[in-house]
Amino acid sequence: MSTVVASCSIRAPAEQLFALSQDYDLRRDWDPFTGSMSFLDGATETRKGARVRFRSRQGLTMIVEFVQVRPPKVVAMMMRSGPWFIRRFAGSWTFRSVDESSTLVTFRYSLEARPALLGAPLRWVLAREFNDRLAGMKEAAENTDILTRLRSSTP
Repeated sequence: MSTVVASCSIRAPAEQLFALSQDYDLRRDWDPFTGSMSFLDGATETRKGARVRFRSRQGLTMIVEFVQVRPPKVVAMMMRSGPWFIRRFAGSWTFRSVDESSTLVTFRYSLEARPALLGAPLRWVLAREFNDRLAGMKEAAENTDILTRLRSSTP
């Protein structure tokens, strides 16, 4: 499997960015890749073992299972079913506090394409998508009211 990594420093606390990343109601406001996400099997929150159906705005659909959830530091998932051209897919989002008001957010995904010759183009597309997603999170967190809306939507 090959790995694609993208990172971005965002002026916001790790706790808020982690919460924003897992708020599926607000996700479409900042994430240009996410079309829809819904929990499966009665799950209602991100936790180890929870499964989610994910559909990108481009129509890519997969079911992922959370394999590690440690707020506000990391969330990791593994594909359980997905498009025919992806044999295996797993990823993590990490949130590392740089100081009180800044966080380094890193997306790291490992994948194996089917057939293997699709690996290089797929990695290129994913790298571009990840950078766009991080830019969307940065723009939303630093230049919109999304973190205020996040706080008002949590109990």
